[in-house]
Amino acid sequence: MASVFSKIIAGELPGRFIWEDDDVVAFLSIAPVAPGHTLVVPRAEIDQWQDVDPSLFARCSGIAQHIGQGVRKAWDAPRAGFLIAGIEVPHLHLHVFPAWSIEGFDISRARAADDAELDAAAARLRAALRELGHGDHVPAEPS
Repeated sequence: MASVFSKIIAGELPGRFIWEDDDVVAFLSIAPVAPGHTLVVPRAEIDQWQDVDPSLFARCSGIAQHIGQGVRKAWDAPRAGFLIAGIEVPHLHLHVFPAWSIEGFDISRARAADDAELDAAAARLRAALRELGHGDHVPAEPS
């Protein structure tokens, strides 16, 4: 059975995409720990991070770095948080978010965001990534 992330990637469920390429996508978490909380996800449905091909893991990590630069820029955050939890969805995903303190790393504190908050965060992060030179992989704003 396809994971919820595979359904988002396939367009069967909505997602606010921040990054797209042939192997990896990134979209906002619907339950962020902070505005701009992004999930970096390989298109291939791989459950455990230890099982991913090292080159694909390196690609995901590199994109997570770009997203981290974007969230720091967009929210003027001193740090970008990076976590691999892998409990909620059996599809590898890297959490990237602006961080101001260690409390921000507690995924159990995540709360659902409304559509307006998510739309605003997506626009803000896409703009920051374009300013950082990653426009080729940043999807257009939905109309």
